[in-house]
Amino acid sequence: NSLREDFTFRHSFSSEVTKLLKASPGQIVISHPEKFRSKYEPASHTLAVEDSTAVSEVQDFFKKHVIPLVGHRKPANDAKRYTKRPLVVVYYGVDFSFDFRKATQFWRSKVLEVAKDFPEYTFAIGDEEDYAEELKSLGLSDSGEEVNVGILADGGKKFAMDPEEFDADVLRDFLKAFKKGKLSPIIKSQPLPKNNKGPVKVVVGKTFDEIVMDTQKDVLIEFYAPWCGHCKKLEPDYVALGKKYKGEKNLVIAKMDATANDVPNENYKTEGFPTIYLAPSNSKQSPIKFEGGDRTLEGFSNFLEKHATKLSQKRDEL
Repeated sequence: NSLREDFTFRHSFSSEVTKLLKASPGQIVISHPEKFRSKYEPASHTLAVEDSTAVSEVQDFFKKHVIPLVGHRKPANDAKRYTKRPLVVVYYGVDFSFDFRKATQFWRSKVLEVAKDFPEYTFAIGDEEDYAEELKSLGLSDSGEEVNVGILADGGKKFAMDPEEFDADVLRDFLKAFKKGKLSPIIKSQPLPKNNKGPVKVVVGKTFDEIVMDTQKDVLIEFYAPWCGHCKKLEPDYVALGKKYKGEKNLVIAKMDATANDVPNENYKTEGFPTIYLAPSNSKQSPIKFEGGDRTLEGFSNFLEKHATKLSQKRDEL
């Protein structure tokens, strides 16, 4: 019942069905549509169910085999089935209808040839129109190539294969370079500010790790959008906060335009504007979200006095 939206469930008492699926009575069989099967993976997976079998074991079995070696990632399924990283996505005109299935499987077969050698990664094909924005974020939207490749890695990092004629060997070389750490992530970023000595330090995509993830400093960072009315209303108090703590060498008050820059760390999720986090010096991967308090000089000061680790002195009076 808990997985009925993700799977189609059937049961049968027919010995003919059991024979067709090459199963035994009392087994659960999970199989993918024929179009996703390949010579590199079993046609189906089975689980013997006994009286002692827990529901959680059955659920884990389903989840383990939820996707084939190279599945079809779509906006309707990626949030549930393609969350594991690193995820290797091959983008092109994916269409399994009768007229285009042969071309779709031609490119997918080349991906399969490589995927079998990298079991530690998840592989998928995705339609280039479904993921136009993702391709744009990878810098591949105007590549002109029929097939493009991206890797969505841990920590929100993204890697793009240099646009060139796609082939199994090209994909394999790209993955080998990624595995050896020889690739640089793609980060959408504004230019570095020429003057960044104001009370509120400007962070861009390329300086996020350098400034926000600096383990020597506490960093309060506001993610904003230029068109956001709440952000504009907040600005005077936020600037005043920066001026107040200007003398604290180990505390940085910062802001970042989240519409023009990538946030290269998935722990700093931005679902609305403004979103404000404190990145403590001793816990950069577990930032503290500012929520529930007043977005005023006093409210921010109280928050910092409570959570900052590097203040030269904890002040009782603001």
